[in-house]
Amino acid sequence: MAAPSPQAQQLLRCSVKLLLAREELPAGLQLVSPSQEALQLEVLPGAEDADVTVTDADGVCVFKCLVNRDTEYCRVGKQSVLIMLGYNSALLQFKSQAEYNTFSNAVKRCRSQKKNSVFSQRTDEASAAQYFQFYGCLSQQQNMMQDFVRTATYHRAIVQNYTDFTDKVVLDVGCGSGILSFFAVQAGARRVYAVEASSMAKYAELLVRSNNLSDKITILAGKIEEISLPENVDVVISEPMGYMLFNERMLESYLHSKKWLKSNGMMFPTYSDIHLAPFSDEQLYMEHYSRANFWYQEWFYGVNLSSLRSAAVDEYLQQPIVDTFDVRILMAQTVKYTINFMEAAEEDLHRVEIPFVFQMMQSGLIHGLAFWFDVAFVGSLVTVWLSTAPTEPLTHWYQVRCLLQTPLFAKEGETLSGEVLLVANKRQSYDIHIVAMVDQTGFKSGNIIDLKNPFFRFV
Repeated sequence: MAAPSPQAQQLLRCSVKLLLAREELPAGLQLVSPSQEALQLEVLPGAEDADVTVTDADGVCVFKCLVNRDTEYCRVGKQSVLIMLGYNSALLQFKSQAEYNTFSNAVKRCRSQKKNSVFSQRTDEASAAQYFQFYGCLSQQQNMMQDFVRTATYHRAIVQNYTDFTDKVVLDVGCGSGILSFFAVQAGARRVYAVEASSMAKYAELLVRSNNLSDKITILAGKIEEISLPENVDVVISEPMGYMLFNERMLESYLHSKKWLKSNGMMFPTYSDIHLAPFSDEQLYMEHYSRANFWYQEWFYGVNLSSLRSAAVDEYLQQPIVDTFDVRILMAQTVKYTINFMEAAEEDLHRVEIPFVFQMMQSGLIHGLAFWFDVAFVGSLVTVWLSTAPTEPLTHWYQVRCLLQTPLFAKEGETLSGEVLLVANKRQSYDIHIVAMVDQTGFKSGNIIDLKNPFFRFV
């Protein structure tokens, strides 16, 4: 007989009384559902958090949460504890002080552990702090929500596939304001778990309550890699795309969420295509190159700056350019690379190799490669596409162009071959290695692009 696991040995069970409360602004705490009978408490300590579950006499879960070092809780009297979860609170009253002490010690051990989730392993703390501060601003949420193409396409994809949402349980990953969760409820969802790690979670909770949907939408403050759900879900929805699709590395969090998806579940979006093509734009290249001319100065308030000019050129050329352009600058048909979110694993996005061979449709200088993406929502009734192509209405993603260090000349009919290699980094972005060669002449060029440091040319 196998020995029980360490976690199973640490499982704590005891009887408690439970008082649930909801914060009513500004009127303090309002009682929601007091429990007079004794309930069963189970605490399963993990490496970083404790899974707390309270069930009634029939084994029905009446309260569930994860307690870790970020959870707010305090002792009340000698044998009770108050756990604060956003706008909701739970008061657990133990039969004895001894049982309270056992619970408290189990939780303290988890709270003392340093977090080492998948997210924290792949992300610098400074980058994460900046990222969540940015998305905690209402102004940034407004910027995304006012992107008509983005918001209207998501609404259409969800509502027109109402059969995939009616009476279903839905997970919204990185919910922000919660707008996609509201769409899911409009399509008939029975329950939506909306996960948000930034301070926007409190605003999402406020929107849920003010729209009288607390019985439908549950806001869970935390990262998808670190929270726990009380049940598996039928559908995962999210808007995880960054500039050039990959920036911010939220696609990995989206893929991580599949651990909560039922075997026959669905993902919205379902898959994505990233498109690339060579372009010719002398004005852009010279404009970008000449930005370094500031460092040519030999008498800047008495200081010679010219020794930094070469380093400045390299840095500016390593910036991806976020803007839009006329498709007539494209010199060949696009190459497409597909990521199927239903099948891909997080590790697949740590290193992405995109080989290419372009048949040149016109002669001229190749200054770099242009990128954009489409995502597909494959529902039971309709498939809806969201495109960021330069031929489609503009979105807040625009398009992205990456310059070559040295332009390449190619004639019509010749081929340009090479590879784009995206290597994930801990700054929630990618280093993009581009190698390109005109096959008929053997001329080569390339560049290493820092996707974390874009140049926003449209401003």
